[in-house]
Amino acid sequence: MPDIIMYTTSTCPYCRAAKQLLESKGAPYTEILVRTQIVKQEMVKRSGRHTVPQIFIGDQHISGFDDLARLDREGRLTTALRPRKA
Repeated sequence: MPDIIMYTTSTCPYCRAAKQLLESKGAPYTEILVRTQIVKQEMVKRSGRHTVPQIFIGDQHISGFDDLARLDREGRLTTALRPRKA
């Protein structure tokens, strides 16, 4: 399974929803809490977005919860979570 990185805040309902969706798929993720301006700047530089969550699966920027949920509805999330062949 590719590495999953998710930038979140502790009060964001969309962050909680994204975590629940990934957990329902058995997909472990690394959560980076956006608590400081430095971390926010890192997130914005990496994603081009100012809102949370910002989700990355491997090298692919998924964006936020709505995009993650759309991938799941379309059946493409399972594919994105599969290990890549070397």
